[in-house]
Amino acid sequence: MNVLFIEDDRMNRRVVRDMLDVAGATMVEAESAEIGLDLIDGNDFDMILVDLRMPGMDGITAIGHIRARTDAKAQLPVIVVTADTAPDLRDRCIAAGANDVIFKPVAMDQLFEAMGRLLAENEEDDLI
Repeated sequence: MNVLFIEDDRMNRRVVRDMLDVAGATMVEAESAEIGLDLIDGNDFDMILVDLRMPGMDGITAIGHIRARTDAKAQLPVIVVTADTAPDLRDRCIAAGANDVIFKPVAMDQLFEAMGRLLAENEEDDLI
């Protein structure tokens, strides 16, 4: 599995990379939404993890750019990874095109459960 993690905080990227290493997944890091969007063009990712609050373009805007693509990459599963706890946050993220939201500090079981569920859903969609 090849995962893109768009996150401005180096330590958060490292923690998630260590978790994904346990599962045998490969993670490509992007320290900004702009870099992450560029990386989508030249790589084949199975999933995207994105932080909400970053300098420059925020995660909601980045998700909008992903969903506005005219190729199959517009349908990549996107999980928001955030420390934000606003009451309507989950609804806003889903409305923007995210498939799920998990909260920092990221727990390995929480991350793997969300990723596994989304991958299973995508496989079901491919069979239809």
